[in-house]
Amino acid sequence: MKTLVVALLGAMLHLSVQAQQTPMESKATGYAPVNGLKMYYEVYGDGDIPLVLIHGGGSTIETTFGNILPRLAAFSKIIAVELQAHGRTSDRDAPESFQQDADDVAALLRYLKVGKANVLGFSDGGCTTMQLAGRHPELINKIVVVASNYTRAGMIDGFFEMMDNASLDNMPAPLKEYYLKVNPDPKGLQTMFNKDRERRRTFADWPQSDLTRIQAPALIMTGDKDVIKTEHIVEISKLIPKAELVILPGVHGALLGEICTVKAGSKQPEITAALVKEFLEGH
Repeated sequence: MKTLVVALLGAMLHLSVQAQQTPMESKATGYAPVNGLKMYYEVYGDGDIPLVLIHGGGSTIETTFGNILPRLAAFSKIIAVELQAHGRTSDRDAPESFQQDADDVAALLRYLKVGKANVLGFSDGGCTTMQLAGRHPELINKIVVVASNYTRAGMIDGFFEMMDNASLDNMPAPLKEYYLKVNPDPKGLQTMFNKDRERRRTFADWPQSDLTRIQAPALIMTGDKDVIKTEHIVEISKLIPKAELVILPGVHGALLGEICTVKAGSKQPEITAALVKEFLEGH
């Protein structure tokens, strides 16, 4: 245990130094024509196998990954995306689905001529990541799934009643503020909220085969006080054949430094980045 802790602290220190040296302002941005969308993406750094970042529901690249992205970019090329109706990406005249989001990300990777990618998805983005790995295995090297579910029973008690009562008024203020910062369109914000809420309210259980078909190595992560039940995360880690499991203390998104749950001075984003680095670079 002492050796593991020392190694992890060493990796965190190395990543911290690298993150400070990573020129985050030197990014490429663009819009890709994807299945009827104009899909926004950002690219940081260089490398053979990029790490694709897929945000959570109601979010943008900045709100989910702003605190951890520099640490991830310190060791990997990054492609960060915004999904249908989120942030700077356009909408289509159709409901959101995790399967369609997966197909959209796959189409973006092909547009960018990416042969193989690692993928890290948070919350709704983790659901998309699992669908992406199952539906488009030829594009996937490894996946990291943070705080996601595949059945309704996997959510904490009262979650769906909370979604029934959700409104734009009680949507977390930072998510609303950042959406309008990158896309000053109140109607677009309302549309995104409505579609995210409806997808969650009407969530239907996936067959276990959606997970057992995933052949890519997977790192499954969550907080011990998440909106996903811990036993459900453990179940996911057992269903995906080549999965590893990490449970850190904290609530939904804290391990990434997500904008609504980040704690000042927390080392969790550094720890998470070090664990992701070790997983992606391992054999």
